[in-house]
Amino acid sequence: MYFTINLETVFMLHTGEAAPTFCTLNQEDKTVCLDDFKGHQNVILYFYPKDDTPGCTIEANQFTELADEFAQHDTVILGVSKDDCDSHRQFISKFGLRVDLLADTSGELCDKYGAWQEKEKNGEKKMGIVRSTFVIDKTGKLVHVEYGVNPEGHARAMLEKVRAV
Repeated sequence: MYFTINLETVFMLHTGEAAPTFCTLNQEDKTVCLDDFKGHQNVILYFYPKDDTPGCTIEANQFTELADEFAQHDTVILGVSKDDCDSHRQFISKFGLRVDLLADTSGELCDKYGAWQEKEKNGEKKMGIVRSTFVIDKTGKLVHVEYGVNPEGHARAMLEKVRAV
């Protein structure tokens, strides 16, 4: 299921900007804030449409496969969707995922990062999460911004971005 998006007409963030701050719940119903990592860890913040769907599973599994390598580069991986904490727990359990998943049920985080956009499939337009990834350095700056991500091989590409930080 692929949608087309018009990236020229929506709010988007850019490399070099300060990452928007946030606090939201993870899969364990614990509050996670961007400031928790400032000064000691880089953050991969990736937005995906829905737990346990084909592309989202590929992406989460590939980030999991590289989790140790990301950790060696002081980097935490945070996935974000509008699914709730229970859905995230089931997704993590089903695939043995080693990433934290943030529950953005209100959509506020998606809006802050420009990931909630109009998409079109077969002539039908609807709002949804555009697969997007943000690499945030230890100072809280966006060092890589990517909208319209293809999940296959994406985790490896983000690891290369982190190595360059």
